[in-house]
Amino acid sequence: MLSRKRKDVSYNDEDQTLKMYLRGRPINLAVPTDVAENYDINAVGPAPSKELELEWVYGYRGRDCRSNLYVLPTGELVYFVAAVVVLHNVEENTQRHYIGHTDDIKSLALHPNNVLIATGQCAGHDKSTASPHVRIWDSETLETKMILEDSFINSVCCLSFSKTDDGALLVAVDDSNDHVISVWNWEKKDKITESRCSTETIVAAEFHPIDENVIVTCGKSHVGFWKFENNSLSKKMGIFGKHEKPKFINCLAFLASGQVVTGDSNGNLAVWGAGTNTIANFLTNVHDGSIFCINVLKNENIVTGGGKDACLKYFDSNMEKTDEEQQIEGNFGGIRMIAEANDSNLFIGTTKNCILQGSNDFKPLVIGHSDELWALATNPKSDQFVTAAQDKHLRVWSSATKEMVLGKDLEDQAQSAAYNPESTEIAVGCVTGKWLVLNADNLEVIAEFTDGDEPIQVIQYAPNGNLVAIGSRDNFVYIYERTEDSTYNKLGKCVGHSSYITHIDWSSDSQYIRTNSGDYELLYWNAETRKQETRSSSMRDVEWATNTCTITFNTVGIWPPEADGTDINGCNRSHNSELLASVDDFGKVNLYSYPVMQPQALYSSYGGHSSHVTNVAFVHDDSKVITTGGKDTAILQWNV
Repeated sequence: MLSRKRKDVSYNDEDQTLKMYLRGRPINLAVPTDVAENYDINAVGPAPSKELELEWVYGYRGRDCRSNLYVLPTGELVYFVAAVVVLHNVEENTQRHYIGHTDDIKSLALHPNNVLIATGQCAGHDKSTASPHVRIWDSETLETKMILEDSFINSVCCLSFSKTDDGALLVAVDDSNDHVISVWNWEKKDKITESRCSTETIVAAEFHPIDENVIVTCGKSHVGFWKFENNSLSKKMGIFGKHEKPKFINCLAFLASGQVVTGDSNGNLAVWGAGTNTIANFLTNVHDGSIFCINVLKNENIVTGGGKDACLKYFDSNMEKTDEEQQIEGNFGGIRMIAEANDSNLFIGTTKNCILQGSNDFKPLVIGHSDELWALATNPKSDQFVTAAQDKHLRVWSSATKEMVLGKDLEDQAQSAAYNPESTEIAVGCVTGKWLVLNADNLEVIAEFTDGDEPIQVIQYAPNGNLVAIGSRDNFVYIYERTEDSTYNKLGKCVGHSSYITHIDWSSDSQYIRTNSGDYELLYWNAETRKQETRSSSMRDVEWATNTCTITFNTVGIWPPEADGTDINGCNRSHNSELLASVDDFGKVNLYSYPVMQPQALYSSYGGHSSHVTNVAFVHDDSKVITTGGKDTAILQWNV
């Protein structure tokens, strides 16, 4: 159990206010009358009565990572998203999670024994506790076997175990300026040697499965054939000769003959002579645009995947093209990775962070967002929740079945979302200042409005369902009336904030709203008149239907010492008012006992996200918490 003590918070007994500072700015918080009588600022807030356990991860990282989709002998699919490695049992629809990492996972390698896995991560938010490193762990027990660290600068972008000596060696590439390649005796935690690889991007480094101590690397304007002998590395660059040298060599694979095949940004395949750095066969225009992956199947045939044309092309073991060809239908993106299942079905990871499954007709198994994700709302009457992202996709999920129930393509990037209290409508705020009202059953657009030309940061319905508050980046809160026939009429706007609106809560009687802003203000408003209630002390005993505002008396303890005001991105109170969850810029989900009215409070902290965690919500019965990641685009579902 953790706690943090702030020294810059003081209590004025005379006017019963608590003063705290965010980035040097004083914030006065009126203490409720029933609390003020016995309030002790030095008391420590109690620990939460429950814990969180990661239950499900929605999404996949195919947008900007490679070599991250494999099938284990158990039939489990292994892949990563954010700081979590997912082991997905497709038949039973269950997941296990390796959560040893502290920030973005960038690489994954499967040991020849098909049990051990190596994963590499980037530098974390706190360099002292999250340096870039490699973790080698057991996929059956999830036990960490070894950590390789203190040798990487930015992130570990490529990993591969040696094949000819039962995986005794591990090669790693650091995504630094010189893209240093290192070879490790990983069981002894011994870095044997390292060498500069290239000043340009490196996307793959693989031990040869037949030629002992040969490593092949590829990337921007680069194919390198490395020999590891006498504890040192020597390199020969691939010679393209009469063939046009591509801008990018995106992927590589090894044929049973020992030849290396590479795929490039022009859609060409190069077959490199066994044991040489010269091209033996060159196949042009195999794909329209980049080839992102090459996979040698169990029958020794070869399949390639196009990142632009989203096509699968097939070749026999001699690299003669067959007639077989498949187009990935739908809005799933290009093909990033191919993995062969134990029943010869294929799993396909896509550039829009989805995983498809099939042989001829591919169906989505994993669906993810592919751009920054902020909009989250839970259905007040069921186990469903809605997310919407800057990828212009809105999705409704079931937290019970862990599947997408409904989806809709939007015209604009989404920023915020809310259900009305009857759960019949979903409001979605966009970055353009437009906001939509959708029928929750079929996602048909009921109404569409525009308020300003800045992003709609937050939407909140009043508990009575008759009013809705729209918080914009233009510093205004727009108030609309909703009639019984789902007609929306603008009543006016609340003017007074000097920065953009970040959070809104309604009072339980639907009379008032309170708002936070980008410059750490807490203001109160009369919803009927849209006028500011300038005497905050008069609002000290108002009962609030929600607690999503991060700057309130009941959330004072969620702010860490030296907080700069942007650290905490969101919070949410459970419907039974026993717990409060907050999410921050450090990839953490924090759980508190509610109210968190002591400057020092005990809490639990949970990792899994990698970048800033943008939003958090309890499902309707408080049995689960849903969190969303910004840059990591992940949705994590936690059991309470």
